[in-house]
Amino acid sequence: MRWDNLTADPAGDRARDAALFGADAVTTRTFDSPEFRGVTFHEIRARSIVNRVPGASRMPFEWTVNPYRGCTHACVYCFARKTHSYLDLDTGLDFDSQIVVKVNAPELLRRQLGSRRWQGEHIAMGTNVDCYQRAEGRYRLMPGIIAALRDHANPFSILTKGTLILRDLDLLKQASEVTDVGISVSVGFTDSQLWRTVEPGTPAPERRLDVVRTLTDHGIDCGVLMAPVIPFLGDSPAQLRATVRAIAASGATSVTPLVLHLRPGAREWFMAWLEHYHPYLVRRYERLYAEGAYAPKWYQRRITRQVHELAQEYGIGPTRAGMPRRIIAPSESAEPVAPATPEPTQLTLL
Repeated sequence: MRWDNLTADPAGDRARDAALFGADAVTTRTFDSPEFRGVTFHEIRARSIVNRVPGASRMPFEWTVNPYRGCTHACVYCFARKTHSYLDLDTGLDFDSQIVVKVNAPELLRRQLGSRRWQGEHIAMGTNVDCYQRAEGRYRLMPGIIAALRDHANPFSILTKGTLILRDLDLLKQASEVTDVGISVSVGFTDSQLWRTVEPGTPAPERRLDVVRTLTDHGIDCGVLMAPVIPFLGDSPAQLRATVRAIAASGATSVTPLVLHLRPGAREWFMAWLEHYHPYLVRRYERLYAEGAYAPKWYQRRITRQVHELAQEYGIGPTRAGMPRRIIAPSESAEPVAPATPEPTQLTLL
């Protein structure tokens, strides 16, 4: 495993020898419990925890915190799969079962937030892998991370598919009293059969919408990132309507659709899954994604228009101050889009 070559941004401008930690700092563990069977955890003491987003990114934030690498959610489409290749691990099963845990993340973040060089910029979490995946139930890194952000009144946002975020409800409420806190839950569809095969390690979509309901009931605005909308499997008018209707019923303050995109690393794993479960769709996907990682603009535009029209029908209101708009591209953070609005830019979160 190439631990010594791991950098914060292997594709970016930093030198590859600027390792985040040394090989001698890795402790490997397994746990004999049903929820962690077959999973290996690599505990490391990171040298840095606040990561700068590459300049070429489309994201509207500049800084992220990612306490884990790899994710037991095992979403077959996850764009972050490619990052495991930097560790000489494969982007398929290893990504799902070989989890890097930055055990010193809370103390390191607190130290960095207290540095004179830190200007209190917004920090996004959950934009790479989910910080509330199952590993968080054992390692409990997020309470310390949120407490550090609260104590420094540092604005932040969290994107998650995990119901474990409710464990930290009191901390989130405390933080929201002193700084801007944006929460979004990812729910791309409500089809239970699709969920079981494409997102096998995640809580059911209904349970995620329960999270939205609980957060909003406690005064914390929560939006839904409707992602990914999966072509030919989750994009029929009836499926889109059912999903938006369920999102509206949960009390979500916003809904933002994102069409599936397939980067290298994720593309191979997703196409293998497609060949196994839906072989009749392989050729259609090859045509739809023939130009690269993103679906054609006409398709993105159609899905966005349909979802925004349904959101208006079901009364999901416009974005307001304090909502999790920070994880949405600037072109999509305004009022719901009417049919005549120019097409939005496809994001790269999921």
